[in-house]
Amino acid sequence: MKKVIFEGKDIFPTKILCVGRNYVEHIKELNNKIPDDIVFFIKPNSSISGQIIKPAKKCRYEGEISFLIFDNQIKAVGFGIDLTLVEEQEKAKKEGLPWEKAKAFDNSAIFSEFVEINNLENLQMELYINDNLRQKVDISLMIYKPYQIIQKACEYFSFKNGDILMTGTPKGVGYFEKGDKFVGRILKNNEIIVEKEWIVR
Repeated sequence: MKKVIFEGKDIFPTKILCVGRNYVEHIKELNNKIPDDIVFFIKPNSSISGQIIKPAKKCRYEGEISFLIFDNQIKAVGFGIDLTLVEEQEKAKKEGLPWEKAKAFDNSAIFSEFVEINNLENLQMELYINDNLRQKVDISLMIYKPYQIIQKACEYFSFKNGDILMTGTPKGVGYFEKGDKFVGRILKNNEIIVEKEWIVR
């Protein structure tokens, strides 16, 4: 199984639970409708990667505040990137089909190291590409807050210790090329607590 790193230790998530359409401005930028309920989809362990590998098909990056879950509680935070095969997703949406081919492919979920966190107030995310700020958001702008998401998710899914919750992406998503430099940051009270750099392969 693939792993992520939490405080220097290997963690092997069984799955990644993802939330779609959780920021109003992102919903608007993709011309989607605000959903009546939380939108869930799952990425398998095989989607986890420590590197950004550009697929051959048209692909969009989506930076996200991500959490490690233990005993149905948030234990740690990290920076995640949800890669989306755009044409596959658009086709699925038009035909009313599942998103797996667009969202759950190999190496489609990239993560920094995770660090322990006890309080989610004033948690922020920033994504820079080639030193240009592309995404920036505060957790307060989520439509559904992390513990609301967990409560609703537990009506349908069981979290195993070490599973990951990706909480949705803010506005600023886009496309990328091989050689691009990504820098993802998680901040708390405007201080960086997680930072990771990737060069697209």
